[in-house]
Amino acid sequence: MKAKGLLKSVLLYLTVNILAFVMLLPLFWMISTSLKPNEQVYLIPPKWIPNPIMWSNYPRAFSFAPFGLFIKNSVIITVICVVGVVFSSSLAGYSFAKLRWPGRDIIFFILLGTMMLPGQVTMIPIFILFKKLGWINTFYPLTVPSFFGGGAFNIFLMRQFFLTIPYELDEAARIDGASFFKIYTNIELPLSIPVVTAISIFTFIGSWNEFMGPLIYLNDSSKYTIQLGLRMFQADFSADWSALMAMSIVAALPCIVLFFIAQRYFIQGIVLTGLKE
Repeated sequence: MKAKGLLKSVLLYLTVNILAFVMLLPLFWMISTSLKPNEQVYLIPPKWIPNPIMWSNYPRAFSFAPFGLFIKNSVIITVICVVGVVFSSSLAGYSFAKLRWPGRDIIFFILLGTMMLPGQVTMIPIFILFKKLGWINTFYPLTVPSFFGGGAFNIFLMRQFFLTIPYELDEAARIDGASFFKIYTNIELPLSIPVVTAISIFTFIGSWNEFMGPLIYLNDSSKYTIQLGLRMFQADFSADWSALMAMSIVAALPCIVLFFIAQRYFIQGIVLTGLKE
């Protein structure tokens, strides 16, 4: 039995490592390509270890366009979106989980139903709305909507997590004279750090990597995000793949670092969501 258990563990870890290696192959290729001369990019079979190693691709990529400004724009948009989504989705989730008001469950089911609508269905009406408001070529269409609910999925996560917090804590606070908003800020939100971290990571990655929104609403190159800037490396009939991969590494680095820093809270938030004591 011990030998069988050991063999099972070895096979499990071997399978996990093989799958992890396969999943990481695109990242390895991107790092390798970012250090290659352009003529080695098209070699078949691929040359995984560049010779010579071209560290100059990174400063060359930064000199191709004002990527410092693009990164700044992405940071501004992403930070505002994270703050807006966490605040609005947690507030809405707290209302659905802990407050009793007429039509609460019906509205919650309608909210969940909106998750079945693809973004392409609402893209044109939303664009017309923002055009009427005069928000085209501004950051408003990319940031303001995050303060209006934060998305059905995030509200669902927050509601499910709030349901795991004992209702007796709210009752005790109300007996002491605390208002609903004070209970939310002083009790519910501090206890929800794991799910707040998970939603923050989801929002950060989604906003940082957003391409379609900036492409639709931003016309001035001084307002471009880093994802739009990456498109500048591609011409009609060719692309500077070495510089493109170098800047793609720079663009992916914040997401990778953020995940490794906050992965414990991220996994905890996903695991605990939906469990009710």
